Amino acid sequence: MTASTLSRSTAKSRIAAVCAVAVAGTLLLTACGDQTDSASTKDGAASENSAPLFDKLPEKYQKSGVIKVGTNAEYAPMESVENGKIVGVDPDLAEALGKQLGVKFEFTSGSFDGLITALNTGRHDIAMSSITDNKQRQEGLDDSGKKLGKGVDFVDYFLAGTAVYTKKGNPEGIKSIEDLCGKGAAVQRGTTYEKALKKQSTACTDGGEKAIDIQSFENDTEAQTRVKSGGAVAGVNDYPVALDLARKANGGKDFEVVGEQVDAGPFGIAVNKDNTELRDALQEAVDAIIADGSYKKVLDKWGAGTGAIDMAAINGGK
Repeated sequence: MTASTLSRSTAKSRIAAVCAVAVAGTLLLTACGDQTDSASTKDGAASENSAPLFDKLPEKYQKSGVIKVGTNAEYAPMESVENGKIVGVDPDLAEALGKQLGVKFEFTSGSFDGLITALNTGRHDIAMSSITDNKQRQEGLDDSGKKLGKGVDFVDYFLAGTAVYTKKGNPEGIKSIEDLCGKGAAVQRGTTYEKALKKQSTACTDGGEKAIDIQSFENDTEAQTRVKSGGAVAGVNDYPVALDLARKANGGKDFEVVGEQVDAGPFGIAVNKDNTELRDALQEAVDAIIADGSYKKVLDKWGAGTGAIDMAAINGGK
């Protein structure tokens, strides 16, 4: 996901029930994969697991049988909460990855702008939440280029660009992000889409126009509400997320996407830079689900086929 309002699959047979537990105010939801008796390693007996890529995993995950995932479940169709369960492209892809690796992926939902910090402090093993892979995040830099942390590595698995959406009927006649000069635009805080709005706002003032009134919110739902109420003329988000919002919100009566997606870049699974063995195992697993067709099946299920890639990459973002 990028951030802000982008700024961002359901079950099969033998999926263990998705678990919802409130822990210290945080919603913990587990996307449980298809686990057989041999998928759990009793007393560290890794040889009992017959998953194709199980032996590629660090011993820690072979023994636990679990990879803990941080996400922000507010970006349908990528990840969202339905009936107390986290569903969407990312949970379904994680389930497919789990079948290759012989472990299950347990998702915990929290704030988007805290995902990388939580990852690097050990709360999660990975973060998978429509996170745009870019050099800034790889190197742990803030918007000014100041070093904030060690950054993360990414395993790229999807491609998406920035999209602009408006109230249904587009009352202000917005055609692209360039039309937002001097107008209010809503976005989720900490996303690459917020950064895109800041960049465009600078271009507006450099061209002699008024700056964009950037209205940043903690979550994407608040940004959507702002657009719906007329407090902002448009919202900015990931292209697949904006399309899904336009199709489904109030039966397709609330929003519409204007123009085409721009600045397409990769979404990546974020991994601690010290955890290279897990990173490399995930890359192999992404390539494996692309090859066996389960990757395409997930994307098609959620109407996200425009974001398909041919091969996983490590730190492919610019």
